[in-house]
Amino acid sequence: MMADELSEKAVHDVHTKEIDLVNRDPKHLNDDVVKIDFEDVIAEPEGTHSFDGIWKASFTTFTVTKYWFYRLLSAIFGIPMALIWGIYFAILSFLHIWAVVPCIRSYLIEIQCISRVYSICIHTFCDPLFEAIGRVFSSIRATVRKEI
Repeated sequence: MMADELSEKAVHDVHTKEIDLVNRDPKHLNDDVVKIDFEDVIAEPEGTHSFDGIWKASFTTFTVTKYWFYRLLSAIFGIPMALIWGIYFAILSFLHIWAVVPCIRSYLIEIQCISRVYSICIHTFCDPLFEAIGRVFSSIRATVRKEI
């Protein structure tokens, strides 16, 4: 009775767990991909500088546009993309659990049977042949002479 309650609670907790609104990439999936700042995209080499005001306005425009456009795209496409990815990974999990693993297990069982038959054939037909060939060639003696 107690085990049923614990497993029910575990299933319930997985679907209702709290998410971290501060650290939204706890597994660092996007560390190298999307951390693009103004300095990573636009740079003026020494000797070719624009006006300071233009440079500051460009920085602000880039940063604010990137921030708000990302939010806009997330607001429009975030939930539909989450739905699509949820369906995709559900299908992937389903296929893995109900098709891939059983096929692999079936293959391993069948190949084990074939392996035994193959092993019997090898031991029955090849072992005597190779033993006989070994005995024929075992009587050959080779000597090496060094003549000066």
